[in-house]
Amino acid sequence: MKRSKALLTLGFALACAAITFGLGVCAQAQTVTNLANFDRETGDAPFGSVIQATNGRFYGATFAGGFYRQGNIFEVTSGGELRDVYSFCAKPVGDECTDGASSIWAPVLASDGNLYGVTTAGGSNAGDYNGDDDPGSGTIYKLTLGGKLTTLYTFCPTTPCIDGQGPTGLIQGSDGNFYGTTTTGGKFKEGVIFKVTPEGAYTELYSFCSLASCADGERPVFPPLQGIDGNFYGTVGTGGATGAGVVYKLTASGTYTVLYNFCSYGNGPCPGGSGPTNIVQDANGNLFGTTEFGGTSERGEDAGEGIVFEITPTNQYIVLQNFDFRHGSALGGLMIANDGNLYAATIGDEFGTNGGTIVEITPAGVATTVYTFGECGSTGYNPVSTLFQGTDGTLYGMTVYGGDGCGGYGTIYSVSNGLSPLVETSPVAGKVGQSVIILGNGLTGSSSVTFNGVEANFTVKSDTYIQATVPAGAGTGVVSVVTPSGTLKSNPQFVVTK
Repeated sequence: MKRSKALLTLGFALACAAITFGLGVCAQAQTVTNLANFDRETGDAPFGSVIQATNGRFYGATFAGGFYRQGNIFEVTSGGELRDVYSFCAKPVGDECTDGASSIWAPVLASDGNLYGVTTAGGSNAGDYNGDDDPGSGTIYKLTLGGKLTTLYTFCPTTPCIDGQGPTGLIQGSDGNFYGTTTTGGKFKEGVIFKVTPEGAYTELYSFCSLASCADGERPVFPPLQGIDGNFYGTVGTGGATGAGVVYKLTASGTYTVLYNFCSYGNGPCPGGSGPTNIVQDANGNLFGTTEFGGTSERGEDAGEGIVFEITPTNQYIVLQNFDFRHGSALGGLMIANDGNLYAATIGDEFGTNGGTIVEITPAGVATTVYTFGECGSTGYNPVSTLFQGTDGTLYGMTVYGGDGCGGYGTIYSVSNGLSPLVETSPVAGKVGQSVIILGNGLTGSSSVTFNGVEANFTVKSDTYIQATVPAGAGTGVVSVVTPSGTLKSNPQFVVTK
């Protein structure tokens, strides 16, 4: 049975035909491949993205999969070999999953080569408030590629939960610490922005709903990103001046600013979009994102399927495209590939038209349908997750459902779009002298690594990663690696901080 956008949205909060997009046309020479089907033990309900690790394999999380059906971390190769790495609730105490449960967001690869992430529920504080049936407020964990998990922090050690509840993912900042948000909790019970060290020391940076009527926003469902200026940027889907969400900036010193208030689609036309999802930033400092609702593609009483927007460094707001009702919404937001274009996966609509699409959008707003998922086709349906570009140039994503007919537990798929191989750094920003991982393919025998043209000291650790040091004199720009088969360039650029 096909699942509606409302159901998929609820899951998120918890945790080339005649179909066209805007003025777009169908792209040619695309190959979409089903890499693997989840089977509950290897995963179930994958809402997030995947990431690439130093061994060249991809890792992600599922909401309800694994041996204990409480969520898991999985590993998949580019050839489609899928296995469970860690199943949450492996350390229960009574009814409590002390190691966490229900992991929606993919972990991040940190500069030490380990994976760091969050669970939206579970932890050793489960049942300590709101009754014994409370599932817990989530955890922050460290996981080796070999599957050894260490819980770094458990949310809600006290009542009320002033540190937050339900974390939404992590990023690693240029200082080596991790940053994220929670959907609820905090001083005003509407979520927080937090920092946590690799050792687990936790600091709240900002508590949402600090302003009257929650004019600063409430209940974020995505972690922030660190911009090229060193500040943090993010979205909340509700609250703000209209109640329809905001884009915000948080400086390193803790100053919080609302950059844009979205319109409320319940009060008439909403061409600027309502309910923002995730955002990304290009090398020029422009922010790009999508909204769940609004735009000019409304049909009857439908609230619109959302838009693609841009916010320039001078805070100019631009609507780049409107999602057509046939495509549904891009709940996972956008990613920027090394061709400079934006890519989004959209869920299918509620009218039975299709099972979702993959869309390419140029920075100028020209949209092209890359692929349309079938209702219950072999590649699955309803691709909620954000797309990820591997160092082979291929795009990778997941569907929440399908793979084994309509009743499958979701799929992992790849999109060969003719994009060139590249290298990726972890983290994507750092100071001179900082150690950085550079991911790639065919790196054995590499003869040079430069940060924006400045030679760096490096060691080739394997065919799939290099350890390098940010050199003195380097500035923000592209990292280049000269390999025996040619020069590979990084996406995104590496930001050198002070």
